[in-house]
Amino acid sequence: MKNDKEQNNHIALFKGKAIRKILHNKEWWFSILDVVRVLTDSPQPKTYWAKMKDRDKDMSQPFPFWEQLKMQAEDGKMRETDCANTEGMFRIIQSIPSPKAEPFKRWLAKVGYERVQEIENPELATKRTRMLYKLKGYPEDWIEKRMRGIAIREELTDEWKNRGAEQEKDYEILTAEISKATFGLVPSDYKKLKGIKKENLRDHMDDFELILTMLGERTTTEIHRTKDSQGLPRLKDDARAGGQIAGTTRKQIERKLGRSIVSESNFLQDKKRIAEGKGRKKD
Repeated sequence: MKNDKEQNNHIALFKGKAIRKILHNKEWWFSILDVVRVLTDSPQPKTYWAKMKDRDKDMSQPFPFWEQLKMQAEDGKMRETDCANTEGMFRIIQSIPSPKAEPFKRWLAKVGYERVQEIENPELATKRTRMLYKLKGYPEDWIEKRMRGIAIREELTDEWKNRGAEQEKDYEILTAEISKATFGLVPSDYKKLKGIKKENLRDHMDDFELILTMLGERTTTEIHRTKDSQGLPRLKDDARAGGQIAGTTRKQIERKLGRSIVSESNFLQDKKRIAEGKGRKKD
C-alpha cells in the first residue's frame, strides 16, 4: 500500500530516539517535531515548536525554511508534518538551548552525507535497514526474510501504481484482499490478534507468516503481469487469487503440523519473554 511519498519515508535514530525523514527534492527533510522532542525532552513538542514560531518571526514563513510534507504518524496514517532540510534544521537547533545540540549537529551532517552516498549506491540504504533490525534485536535469518519481503512488496506496489491504483485506500484494499485470502484476516484484524497497534504488522510475523506473505504478494505480481490487468476491480481479483494460492499452502502446512500458522505471537512479547528468561538465569 505504499505510494511514492510513503516509499520515500524513513526512520533515522539519534541516541536510540526515532526521527522521521523523507526524501524531498533529492535531499533529506526531517520532522521538526521529532527533532524538538529529542533535543528538549518536551512531552509537548507541538507546543514548544508553536512558541518558537511565535517568538521568532523568521520561522513563521514556511517555504523555503520549512514545509509541510506527508509523513507516517503514530496511528499509521500519512499526515502533513512540519519538516525542514538539513540547513533548516541547523537554524532550528541554534534556537533551542540543549546540551544535545552539538552532538545532534554532527549526527545531522553525517546522516545528510550518508544519503548522498545512498543515492549513488542504493545498496547502502538496504544495509542501513538491516542494521536497524539488528539493533532492535532481530535474528539474522529473520532479517534475511524480512528484507526479501520488502523487495517483493515494493515490486508489487510498483505494479499496482502502473496498473491503476491511485489512492492510498486502493493499496489498503488490495493488501487486505491478499491477507484475507492468505491468512483469513485483514491486516487490521491481524494486528489486533497480535496485540499491536501502531507497529508494522510484518515486523511481528514469524518465519512462516513472512514466507506466506511473500508467496501471496509475489504470486499476485506475476498474475498481474500474465493477465496484463488494469484497473482496481481486476487488480482486486488478482490479489484475491494470489492470496488464495498462499492460503492453500498455509492450510496444507497446518494439516501436516497439526497447528495454526496464524500466530498471536509478536516481536515485542518474544523479546520481553527472552529478556525475562535471561534475568531468571542470572538470579
